[in-house]
This record gives sequence, C-alpha cells and structure tokens, in this order.
Amino acid sequence: MSKYQYTVKGIDYDVEIEEVEGNVAQVKVNGQPFEVVMKQPIKAASKTHAKPHVEHVAPQPAAAPAPAAPKAAAPAVAAGAGAKVVAPLPGTITDVVVKVGDTVKAGDTVIILEAMKMQNNIEADQAGTVTSVLVNRGDTVMEGAALVTIG
Repeated sequence: MSKYQYTVKGIDYDVEIEEVEGNVAQVKVNGQPFEVVMKQPIKAASKTHAKPHVEHVAPQPAAAPAPAAPKAAAPAVAAGAGAKVVAPLPGTITDVVVKVGDTVKAGDTVIILEAMKMQNNIEADQAGTVTSVLVNRGDTVMEGAALVTIG
C-alpha cells in the first residue's frame, strides 16, 4: 500500500493506494474508499513513483503522532471517518463554520451555502467531532456532495 499527501485548493488529502489492477485503482481519500479508473495502466509508472513518494511520506507520520497524542480521549475517530454532512442543493460555499477537531451538537451550523441567492445554514445531523472538512469558502458544490464528516 502506498500513502500520499496532497493539497488541492487549500484542502489537505491523505491518499492511500490499496490495490492497482490494470487501469483500476482501489484508493482511500481521507479514509473514504474510491475506485479510480485510469486512462492507461500504470504498472511501470508505479515503480517509478513509489520510491520518491515513500521518502516524502516518511517524515509526515513522524509529525502526525504529536497532535494525535493530546487527542487520546477520542482515538476511535480517524481523519475523514464518520457520517457525512451533504449539500441539500447545489450552490456556493460562503462560510465554513467548523474546522477539524471541533466538537459539534446535532443542529449546529457547520457550513453556510448560498443557493438561489439565499444563505442556507447546513447543520450537523448528529453530535460528534469534525473529522474532515471537504470544502473551502468559494467552492461550488452539487446536491449530495459531502461537505464535512462527523465522527
């Protein structure tokens, strides 16, 4: 299994490539499983890229345990794990009210979404700890898009 860390539009992603068979890869992005179909198989490319990525990832786990130690009270909640709060309709994110690690109660506003010229408070469906924030202010989202996960 290969692990990578990416930042896209200011959002950090932990990507684990679990299996590659031909042009289909089984990956986890922030703990959420996906099947990725590539235009071409990457058998030769995976050997080329494996070594630099392993070297790049090695320092990252060393930094990760330090913040994890103070959160010993909630070891069962992994990054990105938990129930997803999804967009009820398409729109633009105007505010992200929470950050990873915040504790929320059911009904707390987590995201503000502008749709059809109206501000909509998107609320947590359950109480818990925010394990990932999947959007940024200014992002356009479609109905059903995951915005936040709460574990």
